[in-house]
Amino acid sequence: MSSLGRASVVIGAGTMVSRITGLLRSIVLVGVLGAVSSEAADAFTFANTLPNSVFSLISVGVLTAVIVPQIVKATADADGGNAFISKLFTLGTVVLVATTAVATIAAPWLVVIVAGRAPLDAQALATALAYWCLPQILFYGLYALLGEALNARRIFGPFTWAPVVNNVVSIIGFLLLGALFAPVPTQASGWTTGMITVLGATATLGIALQAVVLLVFWRRTGLALKPDFRWRGVGLGTVGKLAGWTFLMAFASLAAGVLQGNIVSEASGSGASATVAANAWLIFMLPYSVIVLSIGTPYFTQISEHAAARRDDEVRGDIARSIRTLLFFIVAAVAAVAAAAIPASRVFTSSADDAEAAALVLLSYLVSLIPLTILFIVQRTFYAYDDTRTPFWFTIFQCGLIVATALAAWGLLEAGAIPLTGLAAAVALGQSLASTVQTIVATWLLHRKIGGLGIRSWLAAITRFALAGIPAGIAGWLVFLAMGGSSGWTAAEKIPGALGTALIGLVVVVVYVGILAAMRAPELQTASALLRRLRPRG
Repeated sequence: MSSLGRASVVIGAGTMVSRITGLLRSIVLVGVLGAVSSEAADAFTFANTLPNSVFSLISVGVLTAVIVPQIVKATADADGGNAFISKLFTLGTVVLVATTAVATIAAPWLVVIVAGRAPLDAQALATALAYWCLPQILFYGLYALLGEALNARRIFGPFTWAPVVNNVVSIIGFLLLGALFAPVPTQASGWTTGMITVLGATATLGIALQAVVLLVFWRRTGLALKPDFRWRGVGLGTVGKLAGWTFLMAFASLAAGVLQGNIVSEASGSGASATVAANAWLIFMLPYSVIVLSIGTPYFTQISEHAAARRDDEVRGDIARSIRTLLFFIVAAVAAVAAAAIPASRVFTSSADDAEAAALVLLSYLVSLIPLTILFIVQRTFYAYDDTRTPFWFTIFQCGLIVATALAAWGLLEAGAIPLTGLAAAVALGQSLASTVQTIVATWLLHRKIGGLGIRSWLAAITRFALAGIPAGIAGWLVFLAMGGSSGWTAAEKIPGALGTALIGLVVVVVYVGILAAMRAPELQTASALLRRLRPRG
């Protein structure tokens, strides 16, 4: 295989294992803390979301868009980029330490921002856990800096596989919490200092070890890191100009997400709230991560090469081919997840009734999986043309819609039009609608920028996939009903739920591929060739 093919296999395998262990982590956490109507689970979700949110702002706004290209350029220096990277790491560490300190001090206020509608006991527990969790900002940042530097030196494996260490440590810690304090109370008022210490320390230890793993592989880069506070020449002015649009875009997305979480927190302890929404998003992101990121990233590289050479006709061809290929897999995933929504949700809940409530949130998110797949290629095509301003504006537009739909959901709740148990699903559906409109606007803007995008070929392909996906989804749902439906064995416990999900998914895929084969869909041959290239060779 080519080096790119081998890298794709490593990244794809690492992503798959990381996501699967992440699912297991969430399953264990639900088993210990519960999910629906659990103040303790929601409090931990609120606290653990804070460092992730701050890190996302730093990572998306600066690291991915700006720092990574700077590291790649620096590797061409006479010293292989050693001096530049040492200065960059010193500056980055100082910024991360300062950010972590300020965020930790501000923990009570940050909790109010993300969970201000939750019961006071839940907010108090979230604040106590936040003091343990917010130091993760430093370790997340170091993990990103180290990982991107390794990737720039074409050492791809560690960055992708390191999160598995975090997931394993978390699983062990959660099991320890359950063993020491069983039964762990779901109400926040029943928590003790010992419980808080075990849970908070476990969460942060996993992130710290995730960063340490990358240090073990640092020797492969051939670089010697050392503190260097002579920051002149790092190019902060250039970095600031480049990062401006992407940082503002990340901040807007973060602000919209915080508002959503604040509104959903009103259901904490009374129904599907923050933990259920987080687990539904985790299931939703599994096909997106494995399919879109693994297959779409190499396409993005090709689009970037053709865009740099100003070969717009080839860019348009790349866009059409990549979207058709991705949608071939994604439509099958949508049909499978929709048919198995209840057993899949049962894996992350404590009862069949809770699974039904969580499945509604999952289905609400699932509406946007196809639009987000298209958006992945469209948005990155703008990046390939060094245009970060246009994505900023259509993301701001989406954030405005997210805010409007979240406030509308809250208004419907206050008016009694929806029950408190349906608040999280209403907010999730609003986000899906916002993402769908965003994709339409972004596609139109890209069409104006580079001309025809082969949209007719997308629509023809989507029609074929829908003609296969809808019957396949129905077949999967009939299998679910034949196994007893919500009162059957697939919704009885977590392991049967996982087995039922796999069985339903298998039926959906077989029917989907069979119908497309009968239709002689041209994408079948493309997908088969792609899978053969990704298969490791002896």
